Amino acid sequence: MEINIIFDIGFEQAVPEAWLRYIAKAVLVAEERLNAELGIMITGQDKIRELNRNYRDQDRPTDVLSFAMTDAASEPAFPTPTDGLSHLGEVIISVEQAAIQAKCHRHSMEREIAVLLVHGVLHLIGYDHGTPDEEYIMNERARAVLKHLPRRVSC
Repeated sequence: MEINIIFDIGFEQAVPEAWLRYIAKAVLVAEERLNAELGIMITGQDKIRELNRNYRDQDRPTDVLSFAMTDAASEPAFPTPTDGLSHLGEVIISVEQAAIQAKCHRHSMEREIAVLLVHGVLHLIGYDHGTPDEEYIMNERARAVLKHLPRRVSC
C-alpha cells in the first residue's frame, strides 16, 4: 500500500499527514485493496475551483475531487506500471471548504476531512452516486469506514 500526500503551498500545516494516511489506509483495508497506491492533495478554494472548472466545467469551488487512473468500464488511460500496485488515482481536498462544512455540520475539521477523504477514495475504487441505488451503496460503505474512526486526530 502506498499513499502519497502533497500539500499545496500555504496548506502544509492544515491537517496532519498521519491523519490523512490513517483515513486512506482505513478505506483501502476495508475495501481489501492492500496492493493499492493513491495520491492525496490538500489545497484551498482557488486551486480546487480551477480544477473543478477545467475538468468538470463547473466554475465554483467544491470540497473534494477524485481523479481515477482508470474507469471501471474502460481500459487504463495510461500504461500500467509493473510495480505490483493498483494505481487508483488522486483525491484533492479543499481544507477551506472543509472548514466551512465542518462548522455547518457542527463537527471538527478533522472529521470533515475524514468524510471527504473516505468519499474521494471510494470514488477511486469505483463507487459512484449517480443513481439513488449507487448513492445508497456508496453512503453505506462510507458510514461503515467512518464509524470505526476516531472523531478527532489521534495519530
